[in-house]
Amino acid sequence: MGMQLGGEGAHGKNSAFSESSDINVTPFVDVMLVLLIIFMVAVPIATVNVKVNFPDSNAPAESKASAPIWISMTKAGGVYIGDRRYGSVQEVGAALQRDVPDSQKDTTRLFLRGDAELPYRKVLDLMNELKNEGFYKISLVGHEAVK
Repeated sequence: MGMQLGGEGAHGKNSAFSESSDINVTPFVDVMLVLLIIFMVAVPIATVNVKVNFPDSNAPAESKASAPIWISMTKAGGVYIGDRRYGSVQEVGAALQRDVPDSQKDTTRLFLRGDAELPYRKVLDLMNELKNEGFYKISLVGHEAVK
């Protein structure tokens, strides 16, 4: 808080040192100016304006990521890849092993959806089977709660 010199103080008395309710904005302005200077210096450093003529490369272009594969587990124990039903977790692993080439396993995205009342152990068994088959990009899908 700032101090006011002279004039009437609180309770109508003439006081040399009474409190003022004015906001002191000087520290705020100082901080904003320092941040402005930092950004003015940092932005030109962050951009690269050097023109480079790249040499030709004989490396194959990286293919785009494949479409995600949706795997669903129902409360009744059904396991699906897309809309196709499989009898067990091992059958799902074998089907993915057969359908996805080894070169694409590390880039294939699997979205795993499980019923809310499904035992955690069954979901974990499926995830373990998928990892054993070489699939490591597994995302668990949940229902977004409406607030």
